[in-house]
Amino acid sequence: MHVVENRDKLLARVRRIAGQVAAIERQLSGEAGCSETLQLVASVRGAVGSLMEELIEQHMRDHVARPGLTDKEREAAAEEMLALIRRYGK
Repeated sequence: MHVVENRDKLLARVRRIAGQVAAIERQLSGEAGCSETLQLVASVRGAVGSLMEELIEQHMRDHVARPGLTDKEREAAAEEMLALIRRYGK
């Protein structure tokens, strides 16, 4: 996947997600309440979902919808994306 144009932005998002996951670990290691921990987990889930959506969009634009692709290239990229979406949906 070509993520060169948004690499810094995507890496910043991944680092924020890593920070959120570390916060969950701290919560579970300490005496945090269930509600706060669940809220953190929900935040991580949302952040990962948003990251996945952005990566899917980039893939679709670069490898499926971009002008000049052959039908074979377009079909292969679409099949790859469908497989990823199926895995993500489980």
